[in-house]
Amino acid sequence: MEQLKNEQFNILIVEDDKEIRDGIEIFLKSQGYQVYKAADGVEGLHVIERETIHLAIVDIMMPRMDGVTMTMRLREHHDFPVIMLSAKSEETDKVIGLNIGADDYVTKPFTPLELMARVNSQLRRYTRFMNMSGNTPQNERDYVIGGLELNEDTVEFSVDGNPVKLTPIEFKILTLLMKNAGRVFSADEIYERVWNERAINTDTIMVHVRNIRDKIEINPKEPKYLKVVWGVGYKIEKQP
Repeated sequence: MEQLKNEQFNILIVEDDKEIRDGIEIFLKSQGYQVYKAADGVEGLHVIERETIHLAIVDIMMPRMDGVTMTMRLREHHDFPVIMLSAKSEETDKVIGLNIGADDYVTKPFTPLELMARVNSQLRRYTRFMNMSGNTPQNERDYVIGGLELNEDTVEFSVDGNPVKLTPIEFKILTLLMKNAGRVFSADEIYERVWNERAINTDTIMVHVRNIRDKIEINPKEPKYLKVVWGVGYKIEKQP
């Protein structure tokens, strides 16, 4: 499967609120995507039967058939990405959605840019998955934490599907932390792992961490990914 252009991707929006449905359609079409729409899970499954869909954006709360039931049904035959929408921010909704086969989860209200970033990221992963399925050998070491994606073999890094340039040292530090997401590393340990020598002055680690955070966080002052554990060290936070 060749790398598809946006206009070759078919995206299905399943949302009972017409205003939200039409709003998402406008933003997707502005990015060049082909769009199909449905007002509930029953209509959504009918569209999937007729058309080749590459990604679905599915609301959880809908009449006739909700998004959870629809996602469970489509997962019996399809593996394209599903992004779930919900007006609730409860963790249970998120866990249920991801457990029944959704790939991502967006809570209303959301910004168009946030949704577009998730769509672009999921389609990039799906395209790569399809390429690998087409007899392309998979020997890449790829690490994905939420919207962060790092490939050790190609030395590429992206945030929400957008490539980010890192210095060689920043890349090594981020690789160490992403490969061990959730584990806290002291500045000394990071220094010794990255430079392969005994740590003498670790002030440089603080500078590198600050620079990495500026590149990967939407709000570096309230980081989502790269966290400081005061008095202990640094970690990449695992994402649900």
